[in-house]
Amino acid sequence: MSKDAILVEFYAPWCGHCKQLAPEYEKAAARLKANTPPIPLAKVDGTVEEELAKKYEVTGYPTLKFFKNGEAIDYTGDRKADGIVKWMKERSDPNWTAPVSAVLVLTSENFTQVVTEADIILVEFYAPWCGHCKKLAPEYEVAAQVLKDQHDPPIPFAKVDTTVEEDIGIEYEVTGYPTLKIFRKGKPHDYKGPRTAKDMVYYMAAQAGFSSHLLNTTKDVHEYMLHDDITIIGFFSGPSEHLFTTYLEAGNDLRDDYRFGHTFNHEVAQHYKAEPETIVLFYPEHMHSSYEPHRHVFRENDAVPENIASFYERFNLPLVGHRNKEMEQRRYNKRRPLCVVYFTVDFGFDYRDDTQFWRGKVLQVANDFRDITFAISDEDEFKDELKDLGLEDSGQDVNAACWDQSGKRYVLDPEEDFEEDVFREFVEKFHNDKLTAHVKSQPVPKRNDGPVKIVVGKNFDEIVGDNHKDVLIEFYAPWCGHCKALEPEFNKLGKKLKNKTSITIAKLDATANDFPTAIYDVTGYPTIYFAPANNKKAPIKYTGKRDFKGLVKFIEKEATISLKEKDEL
Repeated sequence: MSKDAILVEFYAPWCGHCKQLAPEYEKAAARLKANTPPIPLAKVDGTVEEELAKKYEVTGYPTLKFFKNGEAIDYTGDRKADGIVKWMKERSDPNWTAPVSAVLVLTSENFTQVVTEADIILVEFYAPWCGHCKKLAPEYEVAAQVLKDQHDPPIPFAKVDTTVEEDIGIEYEVTGYPTLKIFRKGKPHDYKGPRTAKDMVYYMAAQAGFSSHLLNTTKDVHEYMLHDDITIIGFFSGPSEHLFTTYLEAGNDLRDDYRFGHTFNHEVAQHYKAEPETIVLFYPEHMHSSYEPHRHVFRENDAVPENIASFYERFNLPLVGHRNKEMEQRRYNKRRPLCVVYFTVDFGFDYRDDTQFWRGKVLQVANDFRDITFAISDEDEFKDELKDLGLEDSGQDVNAACWDQSGKRYVLDPEEDFEEDVFREFVEKFHNDKLTAHVKSQPVPKRNDGPVKIVVGKNFDEIVGDNHKDVLIEFYAPWCGHCKALEPEFNKLGKKLKNKTSITIAKLDATANDFPTAIYDVTGYPTIYFAPANNKKAPIKYTGKRDFKGLVKFIEKEATISLKEKDEL
């Protein structure tokens, strides 16, 4: 059997994705074995053959590597049997050569010129060792090819290795991999879209147009405003107006967050009682109340995009808005302090009156506490959140909770019937810091003298908040394969530093314990932060390679106690 071309799977016995791949890989292996000539498939347990896995930069499981004449390249095909067979047959052909990539490679020599000249371009900032980058690579390549060949005009994709081009990474504040940014004539914008080929094509095609929809008639505007979220409409005399061009520029960064429209029709402006050269933010009709205007108007003709964006940010939520899962991610997750009232929220015909009845009680209180954000949420949509708050079995039709600036949570006594005066008293105590925080926590360990300290909700402040020590903490999930892969490296680090009194190595199950989410932004697992002594409100996120050497190098750089301590690492 020829070994000129072979596909090798690096796997871990505990890896769920590996188990999911196994039957497809077996089917493909059987079919390719019967091929003429046979094409071999193989697998390696990366948890046993650790040195071999490191040699080929395996950072996650499963990782598939194609070897041709001894040279390894990443497998970029589908993970179903048919896809594996097709991919391997093509590359096992002696005459096969790798296709020219549709993704431009940027370096310090061409980066500025390329991104400045492009009307729009998507750039990936990556690291060669990054598992997420390798997973993205085939999707990125397919999307790049489609938008190069099928979009008019073509939308280019590019990539830059910031482990080599470090200055570029620093200039654009790249702190994790892969980071994607859209550039328009050299100006960067965060990429906020999905990361599959099909969705990237759709997203980038939408990004290539104007950030605002042209609305020619009153009917167009009316239909565009039939939406649960705010609608922003620009009323302009013509396309050459300065405010119009600035409006479009401001919308480039925010087109995922708001609905933008514009009109040049004077009669439409008159119908909506809008002055020319203004931007109007409209609340949806079901969010109207007597406590605030139904719209807000921006009139600054000499505006810059930042001023317009600040206007949106200031008024993008009504006094008491509807916090659903989408709005939680888009608006509410950064709003603190925040008070939420849970019940059956439904603005359909059957439940509209009940919903507005309870919202009316919340409005009465919210009107007197304008420095707090208020919202209503459907109890069924937020079952998990109510469970975390200990309210899933409260027996009440209406429940309430508040979050402070640090992310600590406070719960209205579930034995209290929800009335305006009861809620007002609760909010007043919250406002005056006279409530005890609700803490979701596993039990505090009776013994905690291992090399890696166990942190739970109830001892977080004691261990991580210790101002006399630097703390490196891993936020993990029990089911996370990457966390399991990191565990031996993290334990090795803990053992190495166990006798260093100036630093603590710790870990916390982020799925079972509360922690200050306003300070520690954890959106995936594992996430590692360094909390320096005497500056616990500004932890530093670790973005390097998840191994012993990378972590040691990071600690050497960030440790605050003494140079001697650092030298002894």
